[in-house]
Amino acid sequence: MKLIRKGLLIAFLLSAANIFAQENYTLSGKITEASSNETLISVNVIIPELNTGTVTNEYGFYSITIPKGNYKVVVSYLGFSDITETIDLNKNISKNFSLEESFENLDEVIITENIEKLNIKKPQMSVNALSASTIKSIPVVLGEADVIKAITLLPGVTNAGEGSSGFNVRGGAVDQNLILLDEATVFNSSHLFGFFSVFNPDAIKDLKLYKGGIPARYGGRVSSVLDIYQKEGNSKAFHMNGGIGLVSSRLLVEGPIKKDKGSFLFGGRSSYAHLFLPLFDIDNKAYFYDLNTKLSYDLDNNNSIYLSGYFGRDVFRIADSFDNTYGNTVVNFRWNHLFSDKLFSNMSLIYSDYYYGLKLNFVEFDWDSGIQNFNFKYDLKHYVSNQFKLQYGLNSMYYKFNPGQIEPSTPSSGINSFKLTDKYAFENALYVDAEHTINDKLALSYGFRLSSFLRLGQDQLNTYNNNQAVVFNEDFQIYQKAEPTGTESFNRSHIIKTFTNLEPRFALSYQLNEDTSVKASYNKMTQYLHLLSNTSSPTPLDVWAPSGKYIQPQKLDQVAIGYFKSINEDKYSLEVESFYKKIKNRIDYIDGADLIANDAIEQVILNGEARAYGLEVLLRKNQGKFKGWLAYTLSKSEQKTPGRTPQETGINNGNWYNTAYDKTHDLSITTSYDYNKKWVFNANFLFQTGQPTTYPNGQYIYNNISIPSYSNRNADRLPSYHRLDLSANYTPKSETNKGWQSYWVFSIYNAYNRRNAASITFGENRMSGNNEATRLAIFGLIPSVSYNFKF
Repeated sequence: MKLIRKGLLIAFLLSAANIFAQENYTLSGKITEASSNETLISVNVIIPELNTGTVTNEYGFYSITIPKGNYKVVVSYLGFSDITETIDLNKNISKNFSLEESFENLDEVIITENIEKLNIKKPQMSVNALSASTIKSIPVVLGEADVIKAITLLPGVTNAGEGSSGFNVRGGAVDQNLILLDEATVFNSSHLFGFFSVFNPDAIKDLKLYKGGIPARYGGRVSSVLDIYQKEGNSKAFHMNGGIGLVSSRLLVEGPIKKDKGSFLFGGRSSYAHLFLPLFDIDNKAYFYDLNTKLSYDLDNNNSIYLSGYFGRDVFRIADSFDNTYGNTVVNFRWNHLFSDKLFSNMSLIYSDYYYGLKLNFVEFDWDSGIQNFNFKYDLKHYVSNQFKLQYGLNSMYYKFNPGQIEPSTPSSGINSFKLTDKYAFENALYVDAEHTINDKLALSYGFRLSSFLRLGQDQLNTYNNNQAVVFNEDFQIYQKAEPTGTESFNRSHIIKTFTNLEPRFALSYQLNEDTSVKASYNKMTQYLHLLSNTSSPTPLDVWAPSGKYIQPQKLDQVAIGYFKSINEDKYSLEVESFYKKIKNRIDYIDGADLIANDAIEQVILNGEARAYGLEVLLRKNQGKFKGWLAYTLSKSEQKTPGRTPQETGINNGNWYNTAYDKTHDLSITTSYDYNKKWVFNANFLFQTGQPTTYPNGQYIYNNISIPSYSNRNADRLPSYHRLDLSANYTPKSETNKGWQSYWVFSIYNAYNRRNAASITFGENRMSGNNEATRLAIFGLIPSVSYNFKF
């Protein structure tokens, strides 16, 4: 045995000596689009002889370290012609590649980058990507290409119905999604109360939605991360593209500041349907506009700077009595620096502002509120070896919350000025992410995020007996506001409350064969901000509130397991995932909670818990004239708030109840058919279980007034939601040229005119005196046409 152990030790030492003696060199550089010099994200750089490779990061940079030798290098990206070069790697080499568009693939409908066998190995799961061309091909309401409507066609993603704001991921609430535009936080992703999204598809370069397995570099929300990067602009030549539709139009302009070194991009959108309302003697208005901009400049081979921004506003006006304005403003200055061929860094200075205001002319006062955010980020990606990569960094965010302010609009209004107390906070984080390839079959991703939240001093804060802002009335068995015992004031520099949380992340992938793998992930995440709203559509009175003395941060634990298979040489692919998530300290509202202009919001909320679990299936056809995907989700989303003591009933008697965004079944089918070089036909079909709601189950008479009684919270449902959308893309000149190019999009939203219920209300018919239910449906069949161009 001693001889065997001695022999094994010698063999190990010899093997280690060979490894360390082996000469390794690094191949690194940037990959861009040849026609515009735009950097490309997630491009595959493959070394076939070693059966290994890497992908470009968010800024088009790649780095791969391999043994000395002569290798064939394949650069591959969906929609572009492959590049194959032979490189003699006998020293560290910096090599940039420019990819040419492959015009045969321009109209392909695929929801992720090219599905290489390499991706089967990656531990990353619960992630979907959409290209701008895919988004534009999907039929949507009023013919306006829409990012949010597109991602709701993916498994695990829904919204609360037509006319609702944002989206829900794996049974989570709208405020549990972190939405980033060029790294800046967007607090409201909707235009016109959810009919459109704030993202201009012409300006988008890359989009990824993380539903689970979320890397440690992301934090602050507990359901998902929607990470969107804007284009940088064309540094080779001046170009324009845009579209003219029935209700809105858009235009994007890009060109060089200095050829091959700097570029600019300006994009604008606006709706104008309100301009035709006076023709029908309607004195109302509802419109939006937004602007995208980006300036990019390469200082030298190792340094690049970027300045990007977004500004958007919505205006909703009813005659001279009501005026609602809200929107986002974001600005980001970024500096990319390459320390070496293995160490890449990005520093960002970010400003984000969400404003929501209201003018009530009939009572002569103005209301405005909002949230401002200043963010410093510094991220580094370290390509330690081809088997081990590190990403680490820090970020610090300062918040100012303006819950609301009332000002008289005229001197004679009789309204006194009133200001809700401003709130302030710091959110900080350090993180480390590791990508570790153990062997040909097993790959890991692991890391942690250390987050802290400091609730800073404010002018006035209520105090309560036993620190309980909500009390339980045992006689009436209801929750009520507690009477404050006093108030306390703090300097801005004072820290009222501090929270610190360690958020570990872990994911693994085990490759069963060349085309099949199983994956698993675990996420622990913390959310310190809360959106206080009891409606599914945004209003100017919805308020973001920070965690503090009376509001605890939400804490998530999520596990997921999945099966991934590439079929018939990637012509088809199958993804099956199952997930379970549990959230502590989910805010719940007492019955009759009043959220409007409430300076003591802690008096109407309680801390509960939530859970969601489900199965997701995504089957894709990636090649051929007929392409598309089928997405199905079977899930459950529930919430409960038990009593704090045995005497308290809790909310809904302390029992689990359906969240407002619970959808048992969610099916979507998205297809595209290339009929010929001029015509492409697209279709979507959606089916969802009806949205939970609460119906009255009886009534009683008190003082000759009929008063309804209600069933348990969200125990009922609206009718099932389903619709069919159709579109046809017509390109008059199919040949590719460098001059004017155009195409038409003809679409029909809700082709069979399904009157899906947005809500059902109950009341007494004044004519008959009988009780009746009234269904509100927002959209029927809507045809649209748009003309799109570029040159």
